[in-house]
Amino acid sequence: MAYDLITMGRIGVDLYPLQTGVPLPQVTSFGKFLGGSASNVAVAAARLGRQAAVITRTGDDPFGTYLHEALKGFGVDDRWVTPVPGLPTPVTFCEVFPPDDFPLYFYRQPKAPDLEIEAHELDLDAIRDARVFWVTGTGLSEEPSRTATLAALAHRARAGTTVFDLDWRPMFWTDPGAARPFYTEALRHTTVAVGNLDEVEVATGVREPHAAARALLDAGVELAVVKQGPKGVLAVNSAGESAEVPPLPVNVLNGLGAGDAFGGCLVHGLLAGWDLEKTMRHANAAGAIVASRLECSSAMPTPDEIEAAVTAGAVR
Repeated sequence: MAYDLITMGRIGVDLYPLQTGVPLPQVTSFGKFLGGSASNVAVAAARLGRQAAVITRTGDDPFGTYLHEALKGFGVDDRWVTPVPGLPTPVTFCEVFPPDDFPLYFYRQPKAPDLEIEAHELDLDAIRDARVFWVTGTGLSEEPSRTATLAALAHRARAGTTVFDLDWRPMFWTDPGAARPFYTEALRHTTVAVGNLDEVEVATGVREPHAAARALLDAGVELAVVKQGPKGVLAVNSAGESAEVPPLPVNVLNGLGAGDAFGGCLVHGLLAGWDLEKTMRHANAAGAIVASRLECSSAMPTPDEIEAAVTAGAVR
């Protein structure tokens, strides 16, 4: 069976305050949600009707059990989510200060289980057969995940659509300055690169959006997607087509899951064969909808919600 989407990377438990504008020391109640970028992208695509699975690892603990249950509840195949004895399932806290301040606190010590993905345990045939395969920059930050990520990319050999979410988290790297060669190697095997201005700069050394998109194309990808924050998103492909789409107006509650919603809808648009502008408009709308909600995974929008936001030109 070939999946529409297989993602590979982070998973964890998001513990988000149920009070906004309150510093973490004063928060008294939290909501518990599935988190982790690769897992959230799979959830977002499943919410749009795509058959999705995730490759990751958890602790052998109750939080790990919760993540299996949550993935299955969202319709994401968890067959490649395995436990790592002795390592706790990661948890992530945030503070919520709308519209643009959402500090994150990652608890991934002594090591996150999702960085213990081993190359020899991968189902390489399933990875090659998936219509879309999605990896992240975090997966390159430590061994054995780094070798496993690059092995999966090399085996897939640019079959179908292979997406590299640049996903720059410097706190996950022992030496952040050593990241670029690994990003360069991953780009050789991918057809789509997605990142914000900080992330494209890490990958290419270039920050100006159009120049960064060209640098990503020169590195070997067929589609470069550069998120520009308040200026919206720029997409450029190797055929010379481009689309620059402004963000949708939205009252932001929590912006942390917007990029993952964007990613899931990007996958949906690529699979549907949409043109660049339609894909970017719908992905922008998906991200804006999630930014208007507290949680990430359970906030992922339905096709009707995205269509309504695109039609209205704003998130109501």
